[in-house]
Amino acid sequence: MGEQGAHSVKKAAKRATGAAAGAAAAEPGKGSGAPAKQESRLAMVRRARRINRELAEVYPYAHPELDFRNPFELLVATVLSAQTTDLRVNQTTPALFAAFPTPEDMAAAVPEKLEEIIRPTGFFRAKARSLIGLSAALRDDFGGEVPGRLADLVKLPGVGRKTANVVLGNAFGVPGITVDTHFGRLVRRWKWTEQEDPEKVEAEIAAIFPKSEWTMLSHRVVFHGRRICHSRKPACGACPIAGLCPAYGEGETDPEKAKKLLKYEMGGQPGQRLSPPPDYPGSPAPPLGAG
Repeated sequence: MGEQGAHSVKKAAKRATGAAAGAAAAEPGKGSGAPAKQESRLAMVRRARRINRELAEVYPYAHPELDFRNPFELLVATVLSAQTTDLRVNQTTPALFAAFPTPEDMAAAVPEKLEEIIRPTGFFRAKARSLIGLSAALRDDFGGEVPGRLADLVKLPGVGRKTANVVLGNAFGVPGITVDTHFGRLVRRWKWTEQEDPEKVEAEIAAIFPKSEWTMLSHRVVFHGRRICHSRKPACGACPIAGLCPAYGEGETDPEKAKKLLKYEMGGQPGQRLSPPPDYPGSPAPPLGAG
């Protein structure tokens, strides 16, 4: 971990301890800045935007956690990421793209060979059908190039709005909100929405934030969900936005115990990418079969 990265994580840990301690001292079991039951929409929007600003300071290095070198690789990796971790996808794609580097190559793949390579990601037969189908569509309908429009992307086999927004936001610079399980869980915890349907969640969150924030907001929220605000046992006592969270106290509030729940670079562990960005403060993930 570089000096700048280490400073970033230490600063985040200090902010987390201070915020959580302040929340606990104000009212045990509840966040000090948590909204009242009858919080107005204006107050909720202000709180939501403040959370986004706070997360931007905690995760200035937030990024897509899938390894990719071009739009096609990101599209394929995102399809593979369904029902598995980004880590497992990143450990699988080097061999995949070595064998099938282009849509033309993947469209002509022998299904059994493709299935064997992507087997570690789970649901490999269905995913192989999607990859061959979308590759054939790219070859036949888009000149072998990944389109940069939502309407075109969602027509590809295995590609929904979530996948399309990942590709648009990170390969084409087109703002989009990515509603995965982490994002949906956190925005409901924070009372930004009560919706369960991903498209409705996307629409309601889009109305809270400027379009220019959508892609980075998605990264920050997902980063926070993977590192601190876990599904079953959130690390409330190590959370930098504890004072703004209406769900503070659902998880471990003791700062020392909460620190043990931190994951990835926050917990001093490798991230999910084998090839992380230069400014990432954690260490790269190991390749498949290592360790």
